[in-house]
Amino acid sequence: MKFLELKIPPPLVTLMFGALTWGVSRIAPVLDAPESARIAAALVIFAAGLAIAMAGIVSFRLAKTTVNPLKPETATSLVSSGIFGVTRNPMYLGLLLALMAWAIYLASPAALLGPVAFWLYITRFQIIPEERAMTKLFGNAFTEYSAKVRRWI
Repeated sequence: MKFLELKIPPPLVTLMFGALTWGVSRIAPVLDAPESARIAAALVIFAAGLAIAMAGIVSFRLAKTTVNPLKPETATSLVSSGIFGVTRNPMYLGLLLALMAWAIYLASPAALLGPVAFWLYITRFQIIPEERAMTKLFGNAFTEYSAKVRRWI
């Protein structure tokens, strides 16, 4: 299934898994949770995801390296400070948190399958190929960075 590596833009992948999450929530039992509590929890998690993702984008921009996830081989620098000192993939973590917020809003425990499926997909078809490219580009520096900073959190 290597043909899927680095092919679909992660925001589009997120939308696809968001639709899957919604679909699952329509056929699975829902929790009897107050809407205001669901909305509040979803907004907090979504805001955290947005902040984490934006911190990653800003770090890449400041380093003057590519933010294009489909062309990791065009990276010009290894960013390891700021949010990248906490997670190697803040943009994907932000997207995952957005999906988790969506699942919480939908109030179906089965809807959490969407974020889990996204996590599996994005790790296999986006992150692992990016890591291969980073290893090729930055060698030992990326290997040492990977040993210190977790892929997700």
